[in-house]
Amino acid sequence: MLTTPALLGLTVVSHPLVQHKLAILRDQATPKKIFKELVDEIAMLMAYEATADLALEPAEVITPLETTTGQRVAGKKLTLVPILRAGLGMVEGILKLVPSARVGHIGLYRDHDTLEPVDYYFKVPGDAAEREFFLLDPMLATGGSAASAVASLKRAGAQRIKFLCLVAAPEGVKRLHAAHPDVPIFAASLDRELNANGYILPGLGDAGDRLFGTR
Repeated sequence: MLTTPALLGLTVVSHPLVQHKLAILRDQATPKKIFKELVDEIAMLMAYEATADLALEPAEVITPLETTTGQRVAGKKLTLVPILRAGLGMVEGILKLVPSARVGHIGLYRDHDTLEPVDYYFKVPGDAAEREFFLLDPMLATGGSAASAVASLKRAGAQRIKFLCLVAAPEGVKRLHAAHPDVPIFAASLDRELNANGYILPGLGDAGDRLFGTR
């Protein structure tokens, strides 16, 4: 189930199971193990919606009874690109849905003083122009890291990119869409705002810290 809020470029995955799991994810009492499992499950459910427009091509299939024509995903397979480190928590769930997907990595961190992204790692398949990319990060806060990561993918030749996150702030959605209006944004929730420190409200805390047990 998808809904399109007023913000351009954003689609919210409003399926009841996604919203139920997100409510538990937000709870500060949810332990690390359950938090990781929920991120995994929500990412898989979101990817189900985000892959709805993948191109198909006919393929001959021999069943136990006869030969028939089925449908298979056309062209190169999907490539998942988590923004390190929190984006790693979304990879396994999507791989359960699309086990043939390749996995790249983008290393970015947000400077706590300027709130701007700093690059430190980039690795994706060499045939980027022929692939569809899912850029993954649980949080879309200021939008700086997401916009920078998309720019890096485009420099590598990527032409078809979607951004998947769990919670998004209006500020981040606007910034990412302004910088890359061709990149659809999928979120489980559009949250209220950013606080003075650049954290999403009501949010779910620091996703990386909660995934990996760090502070």
